[in-house]
Amino acid sequence: MTERDTRTQVAVVGGGPAGLMLSHLLHVAGIDSVVVDNRTVDEIEHTHRAGILEHDSVRLLTESGVSDRVLADGHEHQGISLRFAGRSHRIDFQDLVGASVWLYPQTAVFADLHRARTRDGGDLRFGIRETEVHDWLDRPRVTVVDEHGDTMTVRADLVVGADGSRSVCRGLVTGAERLFGEYPFAWFGVLVEAPPSAPELIYARSERGFALISQRTDAIQRMYFQCDPEEDVDAWSDDRIWEELQGRLAGSDGLRLLEGPVVERTVLPFRSFVQTPMRQGRLLLAGDAAHTVPPTGAKGLNLALADVRVLAEVIERAFARGNLDLLDEYTERALARVWRAQHFSSWMTGMLHRVEGAAAFDARRQLAELELLTSSRAGSTYLAEGYTGWPGT
Repeated sequence: MTERDTRTQVAVVGGGPAGLMLSHLLHVAGIDSVVVDNRTVDEIEHTHRAGILEHDSVRLLTESGVSDRVLADGHEHQGISLRFAGRSHRIDFQDLVGASVWLYPQTAVFADLHRARTRDGGDLRFGIRETEVHDWLDRPRVTVVDEHGDTMTVRADLVVGADGSRSVCRGLVTGAERLFGEYPFAWFGVLVEAPPSAPELIYARSERGFALISQRTDAIQRMYFQCDPEEDVDAWSDDRIWEELQGRLAGSDGLRLLEGPVVERTVLPFRSFVQTPMRQGRLLLAGDAAHTVPPTGAKGLNLALADVRVLAEVIERAFARGNLDLLDEYTERALARVWRAQHFSSWMTGMLHRVEGAAAFDARRQLAELELLTSSRAGSTYLAEGYTGWPGT
């Protein structure tokens, strides 16, 4: 074994979209960084995650010089359908707020960012292990072991933990307030080999529970239905899955999903989490390391990208003025958007999901809320504004 030292301005722990976007934005500002991640590039590229980008996320990718592939290969969605009582109601984003979202897989976002950082000579260390952060209050360093068993120490002015919901950096922030929201259900997610069943996403509320009909490509679709967090995926055959999905979408209009083989099954538990502050000393947190939201509002990746946009700006100003106290504004600015997204995601979740054992009154109240929302331009505008994303903070 050998030991090597590397010096940089910002060490980024986590090489997913948040970490790579931060590294890219710092590079554009003339600030050096080193990115480390215990996953390999191949592992990240084959991890299927949510793929709805807000209009500001698309703008960040294109205008910062990462890639415009999202505009060529992504699918612009100008609305969604809310389906309840057996009928679909379209929410027209363009008409209501003049904005769209893009269907573009998170793996594609990662690929674009990885290509951009490689193109620009970024220092990226994937497939490492035993990541540890030391002395983050005043003289931070990150130690890792590479694939050859060699130890590398990254000495930096700042460390950013962008290492996801299982963050090793999160717990280092002592005295932090950690707030949780729990949900009594999960999503049963499937990838299926079938053509798209609809041009845009369908959010369905039924007596059997919630379902979401999404897409991936012209040949592969992503679909979800509400389930128990302890659901056994092996107990669900293809036929049983399709029967459940069709039942939750059934209505007087005769809507039927286009079926095909189920190629992936997984249960996704729900959890809301926020940690504050997002900074201690010279350590800062971004993305899922600092907060998670239910997937109903499609906010996770978009919040991570919004975090690092603000963080890159704050770091640039702090370095330029030689005043790290300016980093304190990051938490307040980032969490203003995070709490909006927490509310929006929780609101959509509560409006669309069936709670086991709930009174008939609650079910009827849900329907009344959906009816009011879809019949009111003001209500539909609120949903459209939240779903497409609020102006940058």
